[in-house]
Amino acid sequence: MDNLLVSVARGKAPADLILANCRIVNVFSGEIEPGNIAICVDRIAGIGDYHEARQVIDLKGKYVAPAFIDGHTHVESSLLDIGQYARAVVPRGTLAVVTDLHEIANVCGPVGIKYVMSYARRLPLDLFLMAPSCVPATHLETSGASIGAGDIRQLLRWKGCIGLGEVMNFPGVLAADANILDKIDLAKDKVVDGHAPGVSGRDLNAYIAAGIGSDHESVRLEEAREKLRRGMHIMIREGSSEKNLATLLPLVTDNTYPRCLLVVDDRSCADLLREGDIDAVVRQAVRRGLDPIRAIRMATINTAAYFKLDGLGAIAPGYRANLIVLDDLVNLHPEMVFYQGHLVARQGRPVFPQPRRPARALTGTVHIKPFSPNALALHVSAETVPVIEIVPGQIITRKRLEKVKTANGAAVPDTGRDILKLVVVERHRATGNMGLGLVTGFGLKRGALASSVAHDSHNIVAVGASDADIFAAVKEIERLQGGLVVAANGKVLASLSLPIAGLLSPEPLETVVAKHEALDKAAKDLGARLPAPFATLSFLALPVIPELRLTDRGLVDVSQFQLISY
Repeated sequence: MDNLLVSVARGKAPADLILANCRIVNVFSGEIEPGNIAICVDRIAGIGDYHEARQVIDLKGKYVAPAFIDGHTHVESSLLDIGQYARAVVPRGTLAVVTDLHEIANVCGPVGIKYVMSYARRLPLDLFLMAPSCVPATHLETSGASIGAGDIRQLLRWKGCIGLGEVMNFPGVLAADANILDKIDLAKDKVVDGHAPGVSGRDLNAYIAAGIGSDHESVRLEEAREKLRRGMHIMIREGSSEKNLATLLPLVTDNTYPRCLLVVDDRSCADLLREGDIDAVVRQAVRRGLDPIRAIRMATINTAAYFKLDGLGAIAPGYRANLIVLDDLVNLHPEMVFYQGHLVARQGRPVFPQPRRPARALTGTVHIKPFSPNALALHVSAETVPVIEIVPGQIITRKRLEKVKTANGAAVPDTGRDILKLVVVERHRATGNMGLGLVTGFGLKRGALASSVAHDSHNIVAVGASDADIFAAVKEIERLQGGLVVAANGKVLASLSLPIAGLLSPEPLETVVAKHEALDKAAKDLGARLPAPFATLSFLALPVIPELRLTDRGLVDVSQFQLISY
């Protein structure tokens, strides 16, 4: 093919496709360049005065940009099986995704990773794997699988594996834990992603010195600036529950923008369908004043350069013909999307066939030791107790000490003060582990919410105004073998079944979104005031994000990296 590519580039052979009369977004020079794009098989042969081709599409002055690359996302957070995920993001112009698949890996191990990767190979979407470094994320929770250094060594040899996924166990790095440092050493010739919320000063120096190259957890401008000054690539995140773009955008200057990437981290199926994927982040950045070409660079060539994705992220000879056609660079609604030179979406709709799902669908993963509502009693001995405080628009929490209502020596929800019961039930091994705590910020006046999506070990997490409704919601998730549930007065009001690893739905995108939106409405009818209550709930069991979390083993003080008692 190289001989043919050279011949087409020289004009000695006809192209397979010419996109004529384009305004080309040049991410190398920062210019808009007029010309024709000649495509040979799956690559760009040249830009310029090309006319001979098997097919010519006259774009009549429309813009052509390189397709977007999402440099950090967890596709499982969409709740969509990968085929339906592609239906959501490809028409939006996302044709490459970097993900560590640590959500499904925490449930099913390498088998779960292989399931997603093998399915994705039949889709017009490049899925690049970062071997998950922290499965489980910590020793303070129970996961369904464990991935050690030996597994990492094997994963790094897989086709499509380009590095080591976010090193969430930053306390382990700072303590020079041999297990985590061994994993980093295995990936020393590849990219190693970071996860260092609030880490600064000498601790930050130590974390970076271990060989870690990026961070996506900054929530303050000065935090991101310090990390950039120390050599990190900064991923500016705008997801469904992680809203950092407005705060961090001032970091982007003429001097710093090559070290900055736009990412989503976690994005719900509803947001993907209604607002978009990485295109929504680029669009929002432009509307906040960022130069459109610079914003596109931060979701294309910057990402490709950091991850060493040769041939992606630009429109230039020899590059993959992954392209999006746009009317303008502000609204950023792709009219056409080309993957490796083939049209795969038009006017926001996919035009590629949906391949059959692999036979092995990773079902039957919810195993709960039987328990009664009495097991949900939270006995306290002190007058004031720790309460997890939700921070709107962020996934960090705050630790508060509050006097709480009690009955027979047990703390009970106080809806008047918005203090609710939080429960995490182990669901992988039927150990009977159950974490009990209190949370403020949901606003529920009655009922309960429960989910088998609970980063990163994905036990069942539930919040509610009564033990009876929490119990009903958890039991429904057990019956569904994974899902999201809203319950009140002992009855299920809304649900979404997630039978694949307790994380993903095999149903069509539109069906999943409709059910997810019905869940959000049911939650709001019970008083929930968060814009994405289930997304927020899913992070309350993640003990690598400050300050206070709850796992199946109990309440975790993240700053001390240890369990604390009531």
